[in-house]
Amino acid sequence: MSVLNKRNAVLGWAVWSLSKQMAKKKAKSAASSDDGLPTKSAVAAGIAAVGGALWFWRHRASADDES
Repeated sequence: MSVLNKRNAVLGWAVWSLSKQMAKKKAKSAASSDDGLPTKSAVAAGIAAVGGALWFWRHRASADDES
């Protein structure tokens, strides 16, 4: 008997789909406060992500100029 068969594939797909839905719901509830505004940590993470993207973009552009 094979480990990878249709039954196990469907079962795995169903578990994965439900896990993604539950993770999205949990992340959404954790990212917002009672009044609907994002928490300070979510705002800080967003600012850090934008700052990192800008740093990477500028660093990459300056490296292209040197070549």
